[in-house]
Amino acid sequence: MSFQVFGIPVSRGVAIGRAVLVTSSRMDVAHYFIADDQVEAEIKRAMRGRDEVAQELEALKQDLPADAPHELAALLDVHLMLLHDEALVGATRQWIIERHYNAEWALSAQLEVLARQFDEMEDDYLRERKADLEQVVERVLSALAREQGQAPTDAASVVQRDFAGEDPLLLVAADIAPADMMQFKRSVFHGFITDIGGRTSHTAIVARSMDIPAIVGTREASRLIRQDDWVIIDGDAGAVIVNPSPIMLEEYRFRQRQSELERARLARLRHTPAVTLDGEKVELHANIELPADAVGAVEVGATGVGLFRSEFLFMNRGGELPSEEEQFLAYRAAVEAMRGMPVTIRTVDVGADKPLDRMSASELRHEHVLNPAMGLRAIRWSLAEPSMFRQQLRAIYRASAFGKVRLLIPMVAHLSEVRQIQEALKKVQQQLTDAGRAYTKVELGVMIEIPAAAVMLPLLLPHVDFVSIGTNDLIQYTLAIDRADEAVAHLYDPWHPAVLHLLAHSISQARAAGKSVSVCGEMAGDPLFTDLLLAMGLRSFSMHPSQIPSVKQRVLRADASRLARVLPDLLTSDDPQRDAELAFSLQRPTSLKH
Repeated sequence: MSFQVFGIPVSRGVAIGRAVLVTSSRMDVAHYFIADDQVEAEIKRAMRGRDEVAQELEALKQDLPADAPHELAALLDVHLMLLHDEALVGATRQWIIERHYNAEWALSAQLEVLARQFDEMEDDYLRERKADLEQVVERVLSALAREQGQAPTDAASVVQRDFAGEDPLLLVAADIAPADMMQFKRSVFHGFITDIGGRTSHTAIVARSMDIPAIVGTREASRLIRQDDWVIIDGDAGAVIVNPSPIMLEEYRFRQRQSELERARLARLRHTPAVTLDGEKVELHANIELPADAVGAVEVGATGVGLFRSEFLFMNRGGELPSEEEQFLAYRAAVEAMRGMPVTIRTVDVGADKPLDRMSASELRHEHVLNPAMGLRAIRWSLAEPSMFRQQLRAIYRASAFGKVRLLIPMVAHLSEVRQIQEALKKVQQQLTDAGRAYTKVELGVMIEIPAAAVMLPLLLPHVDFVSIGTNDLIQYTLAIDRADEAVAHLYDPWHPAVLHLLAHSISQARAAGKSVSVCGEMAGDPLFTDLLLAMGLRSFSMHPSQIPSVKQRVLRADASRLARVLPDLLTSDDPQRDAELAFSLQRPTSLKH
C-alpha cells in the first residue's frame, strides 16, 4: 500500500530507491554500581572507549578523499572537540568516583545533564548541536560494548556492508552522525531520511554540501517504512512517498532527470557575474561558521563572506576561551581563503541563549527564566566582558593585514552601545600600534535584528560604515514569536506586513545615507524572496554557500526597475505573499516567463 510521510526538506532534488533501515542508534545501557577498588579501573575503561573513538575519527579525517566536501572535516573536528570536552570527560569521571556508576551509566548520566542545557538554548543551530553530543556518546558506548564482547548495530556498520543488486538505495534512520555520513561518499546511498533533525542540524548541513536529496524531522519514517520498500524522496516538497504506483514512479523519474539537468545548468553560473537585466550589480556573499567553510564559498562563486559567525570558535571548549592568537589564525585563514574578497566577521554572539561552558548552572537557570532571547547576549555580553571583547577585536584587526575585513556587531539597540564600541576600537588600535602589530582600516557595521534598531536607524547610520539585516531575529522579535516553540512557530511569518515595512525602511534609509546594506538571514538565501528584496533596493545578499546558484539565477532573470514599481502596492497589501507572486510574475520579461 502506498503512503506518504512528511518532514523538513533540507537538500533539494529527487531520489528514488529501496529503503535500507538502520535501527535507532539509541543503545540499551547497563546500569550497575561498582566497588571502591574498581573505580580506577572503570575510569580507565571509560577513557579507553573515548580514545578508541578519537582514533576512529582521526582515521576518518585522514582517509577523506580529495573531492570530499570540506564540511565533513570540520564536522569531524566538532565531534573530536566534544569527545575531549571537560564538560563530558571530567564530569563522567566524577560520576564514577562519587556515585560509583559503571562507565556506561556515568556517560549516559552526564549526557542527560548536558542535553537539558542544549534544550534550553534559544538558537536553533546551537540547540541542534545536542544531536552531535548524543552521537559522540553513542560511539563511546559502542566502543565499550565491543570491549565487553557485544556488537551493537549502528549506521557505521550498516554502510560498510556489501549490498547486492542494481537498485539504488536510500538510508532511513532515526538520526545519522556526520562521521557515518562520510561513508556515503564511498557507498551506494543516493539519499537519506531521518526521524529527527532540523534545517540547521549537522546532517542537514552535510546533506546540502554533498548535494544529496534529504528529508529530516519525519518523526515516524523509520518505524513506518519497511526494509526494501520502494521509496521516493521529494527534497523540494519535503515528502517521502513509500511504495509509489507505477505512474507516480515514472513521474518522479522524469522530475529526477529534470532536476539533474537543472543542477548542472546552475553550476555553470559559477563564474557569471550576478547582474540584473537592467544592469544592477548584485553581491552574493556566503555565511560561514568555520574558516574551512570559506573554501566552499569560493568554489560556488561567492563574492565575499557576508557573515562569519565567530561564536563557533568559543563553543564546546570546557569553559576555556580561545586565545587572541588562536582567533587571529582562524580569521586569517578565512581571509586568505577568500583571495582578496571581503570577509565580514561578526563579534561573538553568545550569552543567555548561547551559553559558554564556563557559565554556572545557576546562571543558566537564571537567564532561562528571564527569557534568554532578551537577556545578556551578543554585544551586551561582549561589553560586559571588556577584556574578552578587546582580545577578539585585536585578533580581527590583525587579520585585516591579510585582506579586506569588516567588523559586524550583533544585536545593537542603543546608540550608546555604538559609542562604547568605538571607544573599545580606539584602545585596540592603540594597543596594536604600540605592539608593532600590522593592521589596516576595518569598516564597522551593525546588525539590524531588533525592531528598535530598524526604527532608529537614521540615528545609527552616521556612526557606522554599513548595516546587515538579520531577518531571522528581526521577524522573531517583531512578531513576538519564539521559533523554537512548536505551539506558535506557525505564526513565524516573513511575509507579515510589519516585517516588510521594517525591511523596506532599513534598506531605503541605508541607501539614502550612502551606506551599504545587506541581508544575512534565511530570506537572503530563499529565491522566493529575491524579487522582493531587489524591489526594495537590496544589492547585497548573504546566505549558505549552497544557496548561491539558485539565488543568482533569480537575479539574472530579474529587472530591478520593473520590480520596484510594484513595491508600494505590496507594502499596503493585506496579503503581500499572494500579491507579490502575481505582481512579480507580471513584471518579468515575457521571454523569461515559464
